[in-house]
Amino acid sequence: MFSNRYVRTIISSRVLLHMGIWIRNYAVLLYVTDLTNNDPLYVSLISVAEFAPIFLFALIGGTFADRWRPKRTMVWSDVLSSLSVVAVLLALVTGGWMALLIGSFVSASLSQFSQPSGMKLYKRHVPAEQLQAAMAMSQTLVAVFMVLGPVAGTFIFLQFGIKFSLILTAVLFLGSSLVLSTLPRDEEEHRSGQTGTFMAELKAGVRYIVSNRALRTLGFTFAVVGLASGMTQPLAIFVVMEKLGMDKSFLQWVVMTNGAAMLAGGVAMMGVAKRIKAQPMLVAGLLVTAVCTVGIGVSALLALTFVLLIVSGLFYPWIQGGIQTLIVRHTDGAFMGRVSGAIMPVFMGTMIVGMLLSGVLKNALSLAGVYALSGGLIVIGAMIAYRGCSSSAPSRSMSIDRI
Repeated sequence: MFSNRYVRTIISSRVLLHMGIWIRNYAVLLYVTDLTNNDPLYVSLISVAEFAPIFLFALIGGTFADRWRPKRTMVWSDVLSSLSVVAVLLALVTGGWMALLIGSFVSASLSQFSQPSGMKLYKRHVPAEQLQAAMAMSQTLVAVFMVLGPVAGTFIFLQFGIKFSLILTAVLFLGSSLVLSTLPRDEEEHRSGQTGTFMAELKAGVRYIVSNRALRTLGFTFAVVGLASGMTQPLAIFVVMEKLGMDKSFLQWVVMTNGAAMLAGGVAMMGVAKRIKAQPMLVAGLLVTAVCTVGIGVSALLALTFVLLIVSGLFYPWIQGGIQTLIVRHTDGAFMGRVSGAIMPVFMGTMIVGMLLSGVLKNALSLAGVYALSGGLIVIGAMIAYRGCSSSAPSRSMSIDRI
């Protein structure tokens, strides 16, 4: 897989990009909490600045990604992200700390143009037999930074302060753009069957998703699993205190254990990706996660809970890697940006809905009841994935996308 120039270059770029994002996010979070004396309003605004662009610009960014050349789009997105951080730093020097929130919003918005372009390059230049391993590597990278990112971001801010953190972030973003610039020049775009206007192409992308059974299925699966995940995510601290009888500070060990297991699962997935098809991998990952979710909500034994956390973490990359692989395989290259821009945010959106409902559901059902409901929803997601994807043939051959 790493012999493929595109995989090697995009992964190297993503390492720099993820590191810059985590350093920026934690530097902004810690700086704003210090400055506002932990004002919950401003803390919530940070989350809005980081996640709102996913809903506002994902489909728009995906549409532009299909119109523009992918390498050029990714390079310029990273360059503009770097410049936005420099602008924030200049504003900060003059006392305008609110620019931190604006800068985070702008940078996160630019990512919605870059990420679909990366998927488009994978679709064009990664052979089918390497695709699943490449998706596994991408998920492993996410898991690595879920473990190391908060530690690195917090350490750099505490040791060197907000200005150094922002300078380092700008350098990492710029480094990512330089790495991507080593890719071969983009091929000429041939957008057959498209009218050329932005709104027409956006509508065509929506119609394409609706008419494609496999993509509809994956969208529903993402929605159900996102809702289930959101219902339990805010309740982890109650598992620690109510079920395990530990202090809330023990939560960090729960998170780190699950994150480390995700890392190990991603590495293991790369080894078996060629031997397991994406659809069975997705269904198996969902079913194992459902059992572990119910078990965590019921268990009062520390050892059993940690075993379940490890097992669920090991299989989580199977879910994300399976879905991403199926999206790429069932999507024509001309629609890759719009499909990834429309489907990927579904998980985040329904997860937030689940988070909003979690407290109400806990009061109504009990902690174990919410975890059981979440597990049941994940089983439904597995059934949707099994029935919808198994009967859908992939889109045309990979060679169609050299356009």
